[in-house]
Amino acid sequence: MIRLLIADDHPIVRAGLRRIVEEDKSIVVTAEAASGDEALSALRQSAVDLVLLDVTMPGASFTDTLRRLREEHPTVKVLVLSVHPEDQWAVRALRAGASGYLTKDHSPEQLLDAVRRVYRGGRYVSPTLAERLAAQLGPGLAQAPHEALSDREFDVLRGLGTGLSVKEIAAKLGLSPKTVSTYRTRLMEKMHLASAADIVRYVAQHGLIQ
Repeated sequence: MIRLLIADDHPIVRAGLRRIVEEDKSIVVTAEAASGDEALSALRQSAVDLVLLDVTMPGASFTDTLRRLREEHPTVKVLVLSVHPEDQWAVRALRAGASGYLTKDHSPEQLLDAVRRVYRGGRYVSPTLAERLAAQLGPGLAQAPHEALSDREFDVLRGLGTGLSVKEIAAKLGLSPKTVSTYRTRLMEKMHLASAADIVRYVAQHGLIQ
C-alpha cells in the first residue's frame, strides 16, 4: 500500500487529486496539507511513503520546504506536482531532493504512473525534461541566467520581481535585511542586471512570478 500526503493550498485541487489516486486500490491518502509547514507537521503525525508537493504554497519557500522535508524525513519520496513549466522549477526541485516533477496538465494516468515509479525508488521526468537534463551534460548549452543562481538568490530574485522590499523579503525568508541586500547584489552581478526595473522585467518575461 502506498501511503500518500497531498500538499496543495487549493482544497478543490486536493480533492481532485485524492479522487484520482484513490481509484488505484494500492494507494491511500493518509494526510493533506495546505502549506509547507502543515506538510512537515503532518509527516510527524502520519505514516507517509510519498508526498505530492505543490511548488506555490503559503509560508516558507518551496526550496526551503523541500530541503527540510528531505532532511527530516529522508525515507519519504517527493513527487513535485506544479502548474509551473519544467524549465522554471524542475531542475531546481530535482537538485533539492525531489524524485520527480510533473506539471498539472498531465493526465491522471501519467500521475498514477509517476506515483508508482517514484514509490519504487525510481525517478519520474517527462521526455522533454529528460532531453533537457541530458543536454546539460553536453558542452555549449546556453543556460538562462537565473539557472546559475543559488536557491536563496533565486528566492530573493522572485521576491524582488513581485515588488517586495528588502525588508519584506527578509521577513518572509527569515533573514536579516542586510543578508537579503547581499543576495540582491550577488544576483544582479551574476545576471548582469543594473536596476530594480531590470529585475522586475526579467522575472515577468521568464514567468517566475508566483
